[in-house]
Amino acid sequence: MAESGASPLPTTPPARSPLFRAEQFVWLTARVLEQHLFAYHFLHGSPDAVEAALDAYRNDDGGYGHALEPDLRGPVSQPLHTAHALRVLDAVERCGGQRVERVCRYLTSVSTPDGALPAVHPSQRGYPTAPFVPVVDDPPSELLATGPVVGLLHRNEVWHAWLFRATDFCWQAVESLDKSHPYEVQAAVAFLDSAPDRPRAEAAADRLGRLVREQRLALLDPDRLDAFPVAPGYAPGEHHFPHDFARRPDSLARAWFTDEEMSRSLDHLAAEQQEDGGWPIRWRRWAPAPALEARPLVTIEALRTLRAYGRFVG
Repeated sequence: MAESGASPLPTTPPARSPLFRAEQFVWLTARVLEQHLFAYHFLHGSPDAVEAALDAYRNDDGGYGHALEPDLRGPVSQPLHTAHALRVLDAVERCGGQRVERVCRYLTSVSTPDGALPAVHPSQRGYPTAPFVPVVDDPPSELLATGPVVGLLHRNEVWHAWLFRATDFCWQAVESLDKSHPYEVQAAVAFLDSAPDRPRAEAAADRLGRLVREQRLALLDPDRLDAFPVAPGYAPGEHHFPHDFARRPDSLARAWFTDEEMSRSLDHLAAEQQEDGGWPIRWRRWAPAPALEARPLVTIEALRTLRAYGRFVG
């Protein structure tokens, strides 16, 4: 008999349901961290187990490494790894306290002169890295790296001196976006969805949504793939859909799309589940291990998006 106060035993989804098939895929292929994340989101798993698994990626400098973000290999801390760690902590409602204080000290130490983050710190040099993630000696500030981190810290009401200049950078970067690409827009949305100045965020999101539609960055009809171009430098078929920008109905990006467009997008997302139970990655595959490790991450994200829109209960 379970002890008083213990977490409830996992509930197995109905056999052959999309969730059951995804669960089998996760147990078969995922790292320990993603196994615990899946259990937390869908099987009443413990947040303590997620935190313990995440600790394996934490370094003494307060950052995270060890290929937490699969496209950057090696042990060294990187902003993209640390952003990934913050997403995990936010997902299990543990994004605060001394752990995040240490993260903010690390972010301060690797910031560029204007207080923002590079996508990749030069310490990555010498370790295997995806060819589409360049390592340079004097990397520029990137909204791609800074926006999601700043958004998550604001979302969790974290206050640290680093945030002030980084927030200013994000506002300037978002409000000056002209020619953009889907991943940069996703980073902007991650910032705007949690930025404290809500009227300013709504105005910026409205402008950004018009840009997305004018530049055809979102594929609005999954049955017409050839009619929508892939962004320069992206892999063939690396399209982005409305659900990629509006992961939840309460995202500011949801207003960019009609109900019909969002419904088609979610239908397409549900239909992407493969025979093995997992969802595919759409970006360029450059080595076997990163692709294998990324698919459980994509699978969990797909399930969370479908559930947020009421496509299944689990």
